[in-house]
Amino acid sequence: MPISAIDAIAPAFQHTKEQLLQPFRAAQWAKLALVGFLAGELSSGGCNGGSFQLPTRPSGGQRFMEFGLPNVNPALFAALIALLIVLGIVFWILFLYVSSVMRFILFDSVLAKRCEIRRNWGRRHGAGLRYFVWQLLFLLAMLVGLTVLVGVPAALGLALGWLQAPRQHMIPLILFGMLLFFVVMGFILLSLVVHVLTKDFVVPEMALENISAIEGWRRLLPMLQREKGSYAGYIGMKIVMAIGASVVVGIITFIVLLILLIPVGGFGVIAVMAGKTAGLTWNLYTITLAVVAGCIVLTVLLYVISLISVPAIVFFPAYSIYFFASRYPALEAFLRPPPPIAAQAPPLPPPEPESIA
Repeated sequence: MPISAIDAIAPAFQHTKEQLLQPFRAAQWAKLALVGFLAGELSSGGCNGGSFQLPTRPSGGQRFMEFGLPNVNPALFAALIALLIVLGIVFWILFLYVSSVMRFILFDSVLAKRCEIRRNWGRRHGAGLRYFVWQLLFLLAMLVGLTVLVGVPAALGLALGWLQAPRQHMIPLILFGMLLFFVVMGFILLSLVVHVLTKDFVVPEMALENISAIEGWRRLLPMLQREKGSYAGYIGMKIVMAIGASVVVGIITFIVLLILLIPVGGFGVIAVMAGKTAGLTWNLYTITLAVVAGCIVLTVLLYVISLISVPAIVFFPAYSIYFFASRYPALEAFLRPPPPIAAQAPPLPPPEPESIA
């Protein structure tokens, strides 16, 4: 029988405990942190970078913290900015593809209670590619939808003259603005629900039956229609647990990062003082070096956050697996395989007839 969203919590906790602590394996923990980070399964995390104010007047010549790029062609800056934009788009597409494949590797890792990145990468390349195409199309549909939702009212406001003289049409602008806000927020909320249902329920179908995301949704929709309340409870319970996990992980992350930032900050101060002593100034090379160093530090900090979030990285996929397995026989068969049939013992030979003396 299908279990409820609350009943799926206990087996998911037990599954997480067995996978991470019985026995504890540091290598598996590190692999799961990497897979969870690349799959986008982090429950929370973020970094707020500091800023410094450049001196307004140099004292004693140019200083290391003084920003000056003399005799630089503006066209070079434009080309660099364009190159950074192109590289950013390429990196985002590459990361989305890797994340799509890692989503299936995370599913396999939680289902089998062991993480094997190299072995599962080759197995899940095709499914990850199909999921990658689905995510691109879904993001495109979201952008088109938001453009229509915002563009049509804006065009209507221009046609009616509300935007040319906003003070004369304050009441309709406020009313339509509130209506537009709720419509846009509803559209965003619906998109987030579709994304969660896809990665939690459509991805297992794609992994076990080698189908596309569209075919997976075609099979999922009848299940949603039959059990609207159960799936709504699942979404609500997952939101509540995600908030709780975010608070716990956030507190632990703050403490750990506070400890780690002390040596990192000290190294940064030493590097700045050494640069000032050597007479370095901000130029194209030093800025590039600072950006690369900052990216390395940010990557390390994000991986540390991922290491802290490993219990959540395992628990939430396990929670969706146990909830969906009772409704999806193919997943139930992998989660709880039937016990092997014991070989029947050969029948005993018949008793020998007693001899009559």
